[in-house]
Amino acid sequence: MIGRLRGIILEKQPPQVLIESAGVGYEVHMPMTCFYELPEIGQEAIIFTHFVVREDAQLLFGFNNKQERALFRELIKVNGVGPKLALAILSGMSAQQFVSAVERQEIGALIKLPGVGKKTAERLVVEMKDRFKGLNGDLFNSAIDIPLSAAQAAQNDSDPESEAAAALVALGYKPQDASRMIGKVALPGADCETLIRNALRAVL
Repeated sequence: MIGRLRGIILEKQPPQVLIESAGVGYEVHMPMTCFYELPEIGQEAIIFTHFVVREDAQLLFGFNNKQERALFRELIKVNGVGPKLALAILSGMSAQQFVSAVERQEIGALIKLPGVGKKTAERLVVEMKDRFKGLNGDLFNSAIDIPLSAAQAAQNDSDPESEAAAALVALGYKPQDASRMIGKVALPGADCETLIRNALRAVL
């Protein structure tokens, strides 16, 4: 089990980051709410990870602290929620927003997330409510309104709007929906992470 990585960020391609640790480059999938907080390319980062082994792939999912990872692990225990859907949920909502939606039984807010239908939303409300009691309360204070300055990253040659739309597709949105979401928030000079953040906020 790979539980923690400490290394240099080589690439950032939302929602994936490539981090080199002890000479090995690890591809790590991260919720966008965690991705925003990563340092810039070339700097050191510490990521807490959850390792998933499937018949066709071995995947690493990364988080900025143990509490966010704990929430992810509780999510994937819910019937019908796999790692990809849990990643999409924690990308579309901060931890605090998700906890609030569950505790207030806001089914309408949950079904706006990609891959979450009414039955899944109802299941999340029922099964997750009791699970929160075992999670550290610090989690919900650490994920509130990450400042835009934390989202700045080194620019590459790709078009930020196309890159942002591709990231939304990777999170489970349909291509046409992803393009429409990015088109609504597109601003001159906006980087990929800012576009993704604004598009996900506009959904809620």
